[in-house]
Amino acid sequence: MLARLYLRASTDEQDASRARADLEAFAAEKGLRVAAAYVENESGAKLARPELFRLLGDCKPGDVLLIEQVDRLSRLTAADWARLRAELDARQVRVVALDLPTSWMLAAPADDFTGRMFAAVNGMMLDVLAAVARKDYDDRRRRQAQGQAKAKAEGRYTGRPEDAKRNAGIAEMLAKGMSWSQIQATAGCSRATVAKIAKRVAA
Repeated sequence: MLARLYLRASTDEQDASRARADLEAFAAEKGLRVAAAYVENESGAKLARPELFRLLGDCKPGDVLLIEQVDRLSRLTAADWARLRAELDARQVRVVALDLPTSWMLAAPADDFTGRMFAAVNGMMLDVLAAVARKDYDDRRRRQAQGQAKAKAEGRYTGRPEDAKRNAGIAEMLAKGMSWSQIQATAGCSRATVAKIAKRVAA
C-alpha cells in the first residue's frame, strides 16, 4: 500500500515540512511505502491548492493520503469540503491522519465488508473534524479582525511589514519570464505572493 504525504502550512514564514519525520515514522510503523511528499504554503481555507491536487492526480485507487492533522487538509467551507470529499471518494483515496485514530485502520489491508465499515466511520469523523477546523479558522479570523479594529481605533495598528528584498527578487524573476512554480520554489513563497507581485508589476 502506498502513502502520499501532504504537508501544508498557511504562510511562507511557517515550516510546512515540520511534520515530515512523524509522518514517515507512522508510515514505517504501519508498513506503508512512501511514494512521495507534497509540500506547500497555502491556506487550508482555499480549495485551490496546486500540490494537493497534484497529489490527488498522482493517486491510484487505495492509496493513502497521510496528514498530521485534519486541519492540514481542510479548513474549508462546507461547500468546498463537499467538493474535496467527492474528489477523494471518486479517486478512492484513503485519508489517514495522525490525530484521527479511527483512520489508522485504513492504513492496513481489510476484507471488503470491514473496509467499507472503516471507511464509513472514518468519513463521518473526517466531516466532524473538518467542520471543527473551519469553525476554529472563522473564530480566529473574527478575533483577529476585532483586535485589528481596536488597534486601528487606538492608532496602534501598522500591519505586517513587507519583505521588500524578497518581493523585488520575485519582480525580477517575473521580468525574466520565469514560471510561477519556478519562482515559488526559488523564493520559498506562496503562489498568492507571486500573484500579488505580478499584479503590482503589471499595474
